[in-house]
Amino acid sequence: MYRQFFGISVKPFSIAPDPTFLYMSEGHREALAHLRYGLEGDGAFILLTGEIGAGKTTVCRCLLEQVPADTDIAYIINPKVTARELLSTICDELGIAPPADNSIKALVDAINGHLLAAHAGGRRTILIIDEAQNLAPEVLEQIRLLTNLETNQRKLLQVILLGQPELRSRLARDDLRQLCQRISARHHLGPLDKRETTAYVHHRLAVAGLPPETFSPRAVRRLHRLSGGIPRLINIIADRALLGAYAKGVKRIDKGLMEQAGREVLGGGPEEGLTILPRRLIVLVTALVCVLILAVINAPDLLRSRNTPAAAKMPAPAAAPPPSVASTTPPPPKTAPQARPWPEDLPPLSEEAALRALLALWGVKHPPDDTTWPCRAAEDAGLRCLFKKDGIGGLMRLNRPAVLDIGTAEGERFVLIYAVLGDVGKFAAGERRFTAPLSELAARWNGTFTAIWRPPPGYRDSIRPGDQGPAVAWLAERLAIIDGEEYNMDSRQAVYDDVLVGRVKRLQFAHDLPPDGIAGKDTITLINTLTHAGGPTLAGNNVPGGGQRPLK
Repeated sequence: MYRQFFGISVKPFSIAPDPTFLYMSEGHREALAHLRYGLEGDGAFILLTGEIGAGKTTVCRCLLEQVPADTDIAYIINPKVTARELLSTICDELGIAPPADNSIKALVDAINGHLLAAHAGGRRTILIIDEAQNLAPEVLEQIRLLTNLETNQRKLLQVILLGQPELRSRLARDDLRQLCQRISARHHLGPLDKRETTAYVHHRLAVAGLPPETFSPRAVRRLHRLSGGIPRLINIIADRALLGAYAKGVKRIDKGLMEQAGREVLGGGPEEGLTILPRRLIVLVTALVCVLILAVINAPDLLRSRNTPAAAKMPAPAAAPPPSVASTTPPPPKTAPQARPWPEDLPPLSEEAALRALLALWGVKHPPDDTTWPCRAAEDAGLRCLFKKDGIGGLMRLNRPAVLDIGTAEGERFVLIYAVLGDVGKFAAGERRFTAPLSELAARWNGTFTAIWRPPPGYRDSIRPGDQGPAVAWLAERLAIIDGEEYNMDSRQAVYDDVLVGRVKRLQFAHDLPPDGIAGKDTITLINTLTHAGGPTLAGNNVPGGGQRPLK
């Protein structure tokens, strides 16, 4: 309807899986790397989970374009069937003649015969099951039994399970532990972060022939918040916004039009979208739980106070310790600070100001009158910015102070988390300092953060197989530290050979990174964390505004 108005021949935000509009975010590339790693290994099962519309099927389609020609693929898109029906569908997908006896045994025998014949002919067989969260436990067990057929080197059937997050909890059931133990690679595909959403929108607009200015920056930011970074929702809301622009006769979508599109797609007002209502519910439930816990803890003291005479309630005066004892008593152990509720009156803080405070913790001065973007100033100081959407778990694994995007109904807002003690975080918003439980942070935060990391000497954009020089020597030295080995490599002769690649892949796989053997920013930051390579940490005694001495 609006294509002629905008002068385009295709809809830029159709939900049809058109490869012309394919955009692979960093998360999608990581998911694809996990799938490829799993298929290159000898494992039986590979697991890819993600929210509805996160792009699991898109990643799988990319994988299918890269599998060798000597691969037979059975793709199941409707797994809500019985075990017999699933086996029959596998036979149809692989071109196996259905047995006269349609029993489970006959179907299994036919599939096993096909697998043996394919292996003898030098072919591989892959079973892909989409929407696998709909598989019944007995069907999953039947699939596991199919993977029992193997040679001394590899399984004759590899299975890729694609499903929504609840698939992970289903596979954690006690009666499916044998299947769970056979999963050789697993990855959870998260939503797009704010920057990826912007790149995604601009990419699809460009493919359709529209300039990026068609959506104002504020409209794109609002689109990210309304959609939660889910590509399918981004497409639906953005498409409705284009329709709204056509109805009003304008060719630029502003924040107001995006708000209206969000209401039409999601229903209700802005406060009833995907991001605001769950936060309020979580805060309410958290407050009620805290009240109940305090009541239970204080109940014995209240009972004792009612049954104790007034004289007995008065504590006896404590005798002062002798000077010699008082002077040698060690200080009390460090405890978590007193946590208070999350302040609702935080001053607005721009991302630039928050990043400036983060740089100060690394000993980098960036005065307010300096117009250089803080991440550019970080590069000038030999540091880099790391943009992630990984939630509290990922932030704690990184163990670095970070700038958090705490959006509100009024717009964007940023805070700096500079320390964590127990389950309590220390935060800064401009000159304001406060502490709050991490549970209250989770109720307000979309998981996006910006941290600072230090690349090794000679580092460009990654360390790849075949590279040589100081960055490779640094990598070998750090791996030796992690493995408790001695290091004696000459940096001039350091080569990123197959041995180092294998060690990096094992490290990546052990810490849920794409095991591609390429030491990029995520792998480097992980190594820095594991080897205590310097810089402020969330467990350290950081002082916002005071910073630390620059690292050598």
